Amino acid sequence: MVATTTPALVELADRVGEPDARPLRVLVLCTGNSIRSQITEALLRELAGERVEVVSAGTRGGGGVHPYTLRLLEERGLDTSRVRSKSVAEFLGQRFDVVITVCDDALEACPVFPGAPRTIHWSTPDPTASMSDSGELWNRFRAVAGSLEQRVKDFVAEVVPA
Repeated sequence: MVATTTPALVELADRVGEPDARPLRVLVLCTGNSIRSQITEALLRELAGERVEVVSAGTRGGGGVHPYTLRLLEERGLDTSRVRSKSVAEFLGQRFDVVITVCDDALEACPVFPGAPRTIHWSTPDPTASMSDSGELWNRFRAVAGSLEQRVKDFVAEVVPA
């Protein structure tokens, strides 16, 4: 769950709700930028619209997007035109309002960004962590997406007012 009761996140919600406020800049960070961060980026872009400028990256990104990630996004009708695995190095030195880490390894390896962005951690299991048949793997992808979708909905409702 998102801890938006912190003064820093309440302040962000107030700023985003102001007339003519710029979009909230959000970086979603994972290890490989192939599954969880990609799903979160697409969901946040869809659910928050123009109120958020969101990108995702991996602490060891650039290795490609998992085919099931693309399949899942397409199944949900989410835009896949910008989907590519990126390294966090592409974004070093940029300012973000919020950095969301979606795996424990990314939380530990998260670099420091200018402007002291708010950091939120959503510990999310890797659906590929154990070998299984394709049906079970697909079900794990869907479960991870469902969990991330609820967290994104909560974040949007509390921090990115309409």
